[in-house]
Amino acid sequence: MPRLLGVDIPGQKRIDIALRYIYGIGPVNARVILENAQINPALRAKDLNEQQLSQIVHAMQDGKYVIEGDLRREVGLNLKRLQGIKCYRGVRHLRGLPVRGQRTSTNARTRKGPRKTVGVQRNPNAKTGIH
Repeated sequence: MPRLLGVDIPGQKRIDIALRYIYGIGPVNARVILENAQINPALRAKDLNEQQLSQIVHAMQDGKYVIEGDLRREVGLNLKRLQGIKCYRGVRHLRGLPVRGQRTSTNARTRKGPRKTVGVQRNPNAKTGIH
C-alpha cells in the first residue's frame, strides 16, 4: 500500500483512481497531476516505484494544491466564520439542518438523522372514563 503525503492509497486500484483517496483531489486534478508527472494513469498503485511516487508528490507540490489537513482546516474555519456571524447558512450548519434551501417537512433525513418518534405521555393522575 503506497503512501503519498501521509495518506495510504489502495495498491490494487489504478493510480488515477487511487489518488482520489487524498482529500482535495478529485478526478480532474488526479488526471492533471499524472499528466504533469508523466505517469501512465492505467498503472496500478502497487506497481509504482519510489521515483514515480516522488514525481507524483512533486507534481502535487508544484501545482500548489490545497489538500488534506490544510483543506480540512480551511473548510472548518469557513464554517466557524459563518456560525460566528450568525448568518442563515451558519445557523443551519449549527442546527444540523439542510443548508441550501431543501425542504425539511419531508425528506432531509441525511442531515436530520433517523426519525425521532414523538409519542404522547399519559398523565397517571388523569381521571379515567370509568366511575
